[in-house]
Amino acid sequence: MIASPQQNYLTAQEYLQMEEQSNIKHEYIDGYIYAMAGALEAHVTIALNLAALLRNHVRGSSCRVYIADMKARIESLNRFYYPDVMITCDERDRETPGYKRFPCLIVEVLSNSTEAFDRGDKFADYQTLESLQEYILINTKRQRVECFRRNEQGLWLLQSYTAEHQSFRLNSVDFEETMAALYEDVVFE
Repeated sequence: MIASPQQNYLTAQEYLQMEEQSNIKHEYIDGYIYAMAGALEAHVTIALNLAALLRNHVRGSSCRVYIADMKARIESLNRFYYPDVMITCDERDRETPGYKRFPCLIVEVLSNSTEAFDRGDKFADYQTLESLQEYILINTKRQRVECFRRNEQGLWLLQSYTAEHQSFRLNSVDFEETMAALYEDVVFE
């Protein structure tokens, strides 16, 4: 996301209508839209690898995997974001084909321009989603996966995985995979 908003205030409904017609994606924060930049090869490859692995894992279940073009809606804060990968297993999300409100897992693949926002304000916003069990940040510069998990007390605990771990686990969807599969075909800078 870029730093400066386009200045016209929009209601959530106006935003959704505009976004359907737009050639570029915008995230929406409390009435203002922010154009999204494109991603580099490592970012796209990692997101695709994870989405494909997760899709195979949840096949036949009530869970659905979505990639970069599906919005996550945070109604309580009047926000719409485009996570890199998102899973929802909540039947209520079938009612809204343009966005999802009840994800259990959200993944952001880090880039230089978005890392601070993904770690800070965006994560704080996502934490208000009661359905969210895990928030995952994936590094594009080296093999590193950071899993933030909500525990029974509502606290977010971090578990990091690196190349030395060889595999990583996503508890929210009972998924385990190798770091090699996640980073397949990724060339580090």
